[in-house]
Amino acid sequence: MTSGLSPRREPRQVRAELTRERILTAAAHVFTEHGYAAGTTNRIAERARISIGSLYQYYPNKDAILAQLLIRHIDRGAGPVNADFSPGSLRALVRALVRDAITNHDDDPQLLRIMIEQAPLSTELLETITRHERTRVAQVRDLLAQHPDVAVRDLDTAAELITFTVEMNTHKLLAYPRAVSVEALESELVDMVTRYLRGAQ
Repeated sequence: MTSGLSPRREPRQVRAELTRERILTAAAHVFTEHGYAAGTTNRIAERARISIGSLYQYYPNKDAILAQLLIRHIDRGAGPVNADFSPGSLRALVRALVRDAITNHDDDPQLLRIMIEQAPLSTELLETITRHERTRVAQVRDLLAQHPDVAVRDLDTAAELITFTVEMNTHKLLAYPRAVSVEALESELVDMVTRYLRGAQ
C-alpha cells in the first residue's frame, strides 16, 4: 500500500527545503490546472523550473507528491483552535470551531477535491491523519470542559462527534461546491452543534 510513496530525500539544508517546496507548490498548480491524470511529473518539473532528474531525487512519482501535499495541508490546519469564549457564549465557542475548520479548508476547491479523491494512503499520511484527529479531539474536549453551558453527559464522545461532524461537512462543501453557501453551512452547523451541547432543556 505504501511502496513508492515516501519522499526519496528529506531536506537537510535550506536549499534542499526550498527545492522541495518549489516542487510541492508547482504540483499544486499543475494538478489544479490540468487535473491529476494529466498532471505529470514532467509538467511539475517544468513548472518548478527544475530538471525531471532533480524532481526524482525528492519524490519517486506524482503519487508521493500528492500524498505530501495532503500531509502539508493537514499539518497547516493542526494548530490550536482560536476560540475566545470569555463573554460566556456557547454559540460563540461553536462558531469559532466551525470557522476554524472552514479557514483550514478554504484552499482551491479543485485541489482539495483531488487530494481527497486521489491521495494514496502512505504510512506517513495515515500517521498524520491519526495524529491530527487525536490532537483536535483533545483540543475540542478541553474547550468543552471549560464552558459552563455544556450539558452533554460524555465529553470524550461529544468531542469526537463534533470534530468529525464539522470536519466532514466542511470538507464536503468546500471540495464539492453546490447551491449551499459557506455562510449557510456555518450557520446551520453552529445551530446544530450548539443545540446538541446544551443538552435536553
